[in-house]
Amino acid sequence: MNLKLVIAAVLTAFVAFPALAQDATAAAPTGDAEAGAKVFAKCQTCHVVANDAGETLAGKNAKTGPNLYGLAGRAAGTYPEFKYGESIVALGATGFVWDEASFVEYVADPAKFLKAKLDDKGAKSKMSFKLGKEEDAKNVWAFLVSLDPQT
Repeated sequence: MNLKLVIAAVLTAFVAFPALAQDATAAAPTGDAEAGAKVFAKCQTCHVVANDAGETLAGKNAKTGPNLYGLAGRAAGTYPEFKYGESIVALGATGFVWDEASFVEYVADPAKFLKAKLDDKGAKSKMSFKLGKEEDAKNVWAFLVSLDPQT
């Protein structure tokens, strides 16, 4: 086999790898969006899902927590005009973006998640609510993703 072809093939694989890895992080949700809509009733006390046009897609326009529209792939602590705690902003500054696995881990215990991700025992979360069942968290993630046509 021609050595130049082998080298070209190997280089092409290395160039394509980041794109493949990125696609893997944008995997389809593993939860049930319909079930997530029901579980979201627990979240709507603090959160709303309102699209860019301002239409409320879920929740009751609560503003204690940030709007969860477009959460998938968003850097942590960056929803405009929301006053986040220092720890979640610090996490976002590292380049961290939300995906299903991180969301599920975060909602199980927000403070514990931030302490681990930031390697900071003093990290705090303004979110005190915990969604303990992994299945419920996966379902809520699927529901949130289902409301955003860009995901």
